[in-house]
Amino acid sequence: MTPIYSELNSILEQYISTRKNTVSICEPLSVEDHLSQPIVDVSPPKWHLAHTTWFFETFVLRNRLDDYKLFDSTFPFLFNSYYENEGKRLERNKRGNLSRPSVAEVYEYRSYVDKHMQTLFSQALDQDVLDLIILGLNHEEQHQELLLTDIKYGLYEQVFHPIYNSNFTEFTNLSTNSSMIEFKAQIAEIGYKGDGFCFDNELSRHKTYLQDFKISKEVVSNAEWLEFIESGAYRDFKYWHSDGWEWVKANNISMPLYWEFDGKDYFRFGLSGLKKLNLNEPISHISYYEAAAYAEFRGKRLPTEFEWEFASSKLNWGQVWEWTNSAYLAYPNFSKADGAVGEYNAKFMVNQMVLRGASIATAKGHSRPSYRNFFQANLRWQFTGLRLAE
Repeated sequence: MTPIYSELNSILEQYISTRKNTVSICEPLSVEDHLSQPIVDVSPPKWHLAHTTWFFETFVLRNRLDDYKLFDSTFPFLFNSYYENEGKRLERNKRGNLSRPSVAEVYEYRSYVDKHMQTLFSQALDQDVLDLIILGLNHEEQHQELLLTDIKYGLYEQVFHPIYNSNFTEFTNLSTNSSMIEFKAQIAEIGYKGDGFCFDNELSRHKTYLQDFKISKEVVSNAEWLEFIESGAYRDFKYWHSDGWEWVKANNISMPLYWEFDGKDYFRFGLSGLKKLNLNEPISHISYYEAAAYAEFRGKRLPTEFEWEFASSKLNWGQVWEWTNSAYLAYPNFSKADGAVGEYNAKFMVNQMVLRGASIATAKGHSRPSYRNFFQANLRWQFTGLRLAE
């Protein structure tokens, strides 16, 4: 089926807007900032700019626009992330070593692909092509969030913690309503419902049984977390999973990422710089290990992802991703696509924990109850926090 003109025009507008937004995120950066990769989990902004472009070139233009020529024959190797179907690629920890191509050439690459995408939009497009384009836009929006978090980490790792944007507001104060909302045992429907876009890991919609549970209306605050620190919990094994306790000791963890203590006051580094800790903001940049230990400290637990989704309409959320107590696994009747696109989510369904909600860096359209984020238990460079359940 060929989409109607108004739909194509709407997708084209979304394409232009999304691509411009990625570039705007990088506007405050120096050329040197584009190359920073302080740890393996953080990719250089230059790589993000190129990889999101490679996605459209590889999965849309290469096989669907007549006579299309690759911008550079080396780019498929340099900017493929993890798609085994697309062949060999640069090792992840070497992305920051790429002094060539230059930053200017990467921006030229974006313009080249954008021009050819505009040509593609002038033609009749089948639904499968349109679906790939929409997937590519959602993929780029995910990388926009990664761009902000990677930029933040790269700046913090520098000695004097340079500022990304002095006017950037990360958080607003939490509400004072931290009461627990109670739900009776029942059968709940979980997973995406609707006609719009969703990722394959949000499907299929299915029923699951929930026991009686309570969940906090609000996420945990910095003030509450400070009580956890000052109680000595980072030095007390009884709150921690075995792996978490080994992680704390091996890495000398004593507070969330981006917190600093000068002997008197606590400070937190944000995209607007290092500032005195605001106790009324949500706790952020914590690992699953820390979240689980905090819940144990309070005599409660983390919610399952199913409890979270069922209760989401009654919760305050949207500032930090929230760790759940659910392993990242496939839903019943999950089906992955053939080829490289099928590698998008399914291959990561092991050794990862689910986060729900959204963060201040999340694209608006991704803030939906069924959206499933996921990371390894030790990672905390994302805007990650928690709420409690019992």
